[in-house]
Amino acid sequence: MPRHAAARRYLMCRPQFFTVAYAINPWMNPAKPVDVPLAVAQWEVLRDRYRAFGHTVEELDPHPSLPDMVFAANGATVVDGRVLGARFAHPERQAEAAAHAAWFRAHGFGEPVEPLHVNEGEGDFAVTRNWLLAGRGFRTSPLAHAQAQEVLGRPVIGLDLVDPRYYHLDTALAVLDDRSDEIMYYPDAFSPGSRAVLRRLFPDALIAGEQDAAVLGLNAVSDGARVFLPQAAQGLFGPLRERGFEPVGVDLGELLKGGGSVKCCTQELRG
Repeated sequence: MPRHAAARRYLMCRPQFFTVAYAINPWMNPAKPVDVPLAVAQWEVLRDRYRAFGHTVEELDPHPSLPDMVFAANGATVVDGRVLGARFAHPERQAEAAAHAAWFRAHGFGEPVEPLHVNEGEGDFAVTRNWLLAGRGFRTSPLAHAQAQEVLGRPVIGLDLVDPRYYHLDTALAVLDDRSDEIMYYPDAFSPGSRAVLRRLFPDALIAGEQDAAVLGLNAVSDGARVFLPQAAQGLFGPLRERGFEPVGVDLGELLKGGGSVKCCTQELRG
């Protein structure tokens, strides 16, 4: 089927101070050095590709004491101009929430809604046409789901993550078209009950295999026609093309050392 892109607005944060100084997910190894200039160059390729395809990219100023700010998707969730702020699970990242909130106040979004419970923004909230898919099990508290539904106006579908490598929903599932509730996901990242829910709600979803999931191939961003995803997830390129999408591969290998890739770097500003 023909696919039509919709112009998007994204928030990103340059990895100027990115490093792996601690380990809060299985991907992180402080003994493994980070090439910061390479990380910045790879990030700039992603940012510039968004802009080349007509999308708007806003930039959040990085802070030297917050090396994970590059993973901007975690700082809030925005739907129809309503902003639900984040509350991070680990103390190493908690100050990022205030930096995001200040950005939203300064850019015409008003006061973000203060989270009542731990939620890590679009790391665990995926917005489709009809639902808010909500991950739980490693970071975002299931207690956060009720507030997310109330603030963002989408019925919440809770999904249990069971593999610590896929500690956020956006490492195991991506929305391919938010106008038709089309997704792709890696089943083994989810509990049996959550897999059953996904099969029922999304019977035509693209199913990813272990090899592509293991390079964070599902940490992807779609504008409805193009899917920006890790270059290493080659097994997804053919199936995406068969569905009419244009895969746009990006190498974010340095940022993978922190447990993130394309989607982790990209918060969508909806409305």
